[in-house]
Amino acid sequence: MSNPILWWVVFNVFVLVMLTLDLGVFHRKAHEVKMKEALAWSAVWVTLALLFNVGIYFWQGREAALSFLTGYLIEKALSVDNIFVFLMIFSYFHVPTVYQHKVLFWGIIGALVMRAIFIAIGVVLIRKFHWVIYIFGAFLILTGVKMAAHKETEIHPERNVALRLFRRWTAVAEGYEGGKFFIRRDGRTLATPLFIVLLFVETTDLIFAVDSIPAILSITTDPFIVYTSNVFAILGLRALYFAVAGLMELFHYLHYGLSAILVFVGAKMLLADVCKLPIGVALGVVVGILCISIAASILKPAPDKNIAP
Repeated sequence: MSNPILWWVVFNVFVLVMLTLDLGVFHRKAHEVKMKEALAWSAVWVTLALLFNVGIYFWQGREAALSFLTGYLIEKALSVDNIFVFLMIFSYFHVPTVYQHKVLFWGIIGALVMRAIFIAIGVVLIRKFHWVIYIFGAFLILTGVKMAAHKETEIHPERNVALRLFRRWTAVAEGYEGGKFFIRRDGRTLATPLFIVLLFVETTDLIFAVDSIPAILSITTDPFIVYTSNVFAILGLRALYFAVAGLMELFHYLHYGLSAILVFVGAKMLLADVCKLPIGVALGVVVGILCISIAASILKPAPDKNIAP
């Protein structure tokens, strides 16, 4: 499908306008994001994504619209793991609640740039070297199996290469300095712990992108569909974090649902030349897995870890 440059420009201008309104108007003053505000913003981003999906339907047709919706749901589902890791990062570094939104905002900006680069590379590889699809498929299956086998996630800043290199070349202040990433003290520039947290969030998201981009490329290789579905899912990640961070333990089986989705899309890639699965069927499988894992979490709550056996 041909995608006029105009639509790329219009979409990216829309993203920049929304991000400007977000940080410059609605969150100009640092504050703790409450559940009500987070749910409202989550509803706004989901509504915008669905309206855009309707536009895709009238512009490019039913298959493109289903591809966008499937890619959006996959990325949205996988972002749940991002939320859990972000929660652990903020807890580990004792980030004040009022500054968490700022970290996530700039983290999202970096994520958008990295995802765009990953998508461009992935699309080119698949279109020029078809056999790469089998590598992506096998990687997704392996990742899904490992995700199911290792539910607990640990944070190890000392193992993060980017952090180690940054600390080698830049001095870091001892404590938080409001919402600042850098400060001037005694004639030199110091990074604050808040910037260290941002750097850790960025490098962590880079790892997640390695999983999510091939997953969406299993649905379609149309760069515009892959990019826009990814962007809409990422833009709603901040609000989703504040909306569900406190409810993560309620959906303890969702972790296995996410691993099943990765295995499914990986198998879909491996079998692409043998059996081409309709987009509608793929969408149904993804939605079904999510519904089953959420329902199982509600019907069989996790045991209270604070109760002694």
